[in-house]
Amino acid sequence: MSNNKGFASDNHSGVHPDILKAIISANVGHANAYGNDDYTKRAVKKFKEYFGSNIEVYFVYNGTAANILGLKTITDSFNSIICAETAHLNVHECCGPENFIGCKLITVPTVDGKLTINKIKPHIFGFGDPHCAQPKIISITQPTELGTVYTPEEIRKLSNFAHKNKMQLHIDGARLCNAAAYLDVEMKDITGNVGVDILSFGGTKNGMMFGEAVIFFNKQLSKNFVFIRKQGMQLPSKMRFISSQFEAFFSNDLWLKNAKHSNRMAQLLYKEIKDVSQVK
Repeated sequence: MSNNKGFASDNHSGVHPDILKAIISANVGHANAYGNDDYTKRAVKKFKEYFGSNIEVYFVYNGTAANILGLKTITDSFNSIICAETAHLNVHECCGPENFIGCKLITVPTVDGKLTINKIKPHIFGFGDPHCAQPKIISITQPTELGTVYTPEEIRKLSNFAHKNKMQLHIDGARLCNAAAYLDVEMKDITGNVGVDILSFGGTKNGMMFGEAVIFFNKQLSKNFVFIRKQGMQLPSKMRFISSQFEAFFSNDLWLKNAKHSNRMAQLLYKEIKDVSQVK
């Protein structure tokens, strides 16, 4: 076993022992396939406790699928998605949005990774013009790829602006738990309660072995996701091995403990290297 530490990504870390126990517990006997099992029902119930009862939630294997398949459900090939230049959607999805959705990504330069209405406005034009891509989605990452965090007030302004222009607001929440822990708010207070339409929610980045969720706060937007998920090769037959992880994840505040721990470690790293002149 190597004792080397990697700071490249939390994908390098192991799986929380409680998550491993949940997987082992689910590995007993038989269960209905494709999400028709009791583990999935209980996990969905947990999600509704944290994000509100009026949601639709679906499980996939990884964050790339959560982002791309979720956005494909509410986007046509003639639409555009506006995101920060640093967005994972733009930098690390291997042209997945362009390939699977077939739409246009409009990337906005930022200093801190955060979109603002003033930065978005120049790209809002051409509605109804067949010569122009039709703006449809504002996509933000929470926290951003630069480690900055949107406040609930900032998200509300973006969602109001999106809805005023007949658009939707999407959040890449691969590390949403870290943002909630940092802001000391409930997760629904930085998602559904402030007008977010669709959320890619991450478990892999916070202690799970694998598994992400796509959450629709407007149920009407989710009507075709079951087909798109299947076409996208992300419908797990043994879904209980994702669902059981999420059930443990949301029990005994495990999600919050893990997020607070990683936030503390990030601050410790910052504290120890901030005075090293060679480090930028």
